[in-house]
Amino acid sequence: MATIISKKATSSTSTASKVKHDNTPLFGKENYRWMLIGIVLIALGLFLMVGGKSKDPNVFNPKEVYSFTRITLAPILILGGFVIEIFAIFRKDKNSQ
Repeated sequence: MATIISKKATSSTSTASKVKHDNTPLFGKENYRWMLIGIVLIALGLFLMVGGKSKDPNVFNPKEVYSFTRITLAPILILGGFVIEIFAIFRKDKNSQ
């Protein structure tokens, strides 16, 4: 019975060694460039959203918290960065065709 198991094990390893793997990269150089641009836009948007700390905790200054930069510009940059990331992932490399 032990010989039957060893024969099956050797036959399965020989078929596994015949399978060739294609080691081509998943993304091309352009895809990584677009991904980097998207990450930079997301980081810039998050950086613009940071802050709003008042010098005196008892005083509320709405101009610091509800500024155009924090309420409008930063979320637009973050969403734009995510759109660019999606574009970079789905973009086909011209050299792969």
